[in-house]
Amino acid sequence: DVQLQASGGGLVQAGGSLRLSCATSGFTFDDYAIGWFRQAPGKEREGVSCISSVDSKTVYVDSVKGRFTISTDNAKNTVYLQMNSLKPEDTAVYYCAADILGRKVCRSDWGHYDYWGQGTQVTVSS
Repeated sequence: DVQLQASGGGLVQAGGSLRLSCATSGFTFDDYAIGWFRQAPGKEREGVSCISSVDSKTVYVDSVKGRFTISTDNAKNTVYLQMNSLKPEDTAVYYCAADILGRKVCRSDWGHYDYWGQGTQVTVSS
């Protein structure tokens, strides 16, 4: 079975950094797209970043460009989201999700992810 586990969240001051991890299992790690999403209280879930093993492309929502970096450690079957220069508006529960059955690319509309992990809370204080 496919499993994803997000971790690495916590409390940080504005301007600080966190690195989120998405540990995966149950699928071939060279055949996927994995996205990071977040949801703040009272707001819709939004796509944050995506990485695809098919074409090595990465995608970021405009609000995090230049601050967040998505990467992989293939030996550990893990995807990371390095978050720098954090802002209070980054406060949210962050989820990782995998497109295993579909096109396995980072879609501009953030659509079609087959599997979702549990979220990890990121809180950025002013």
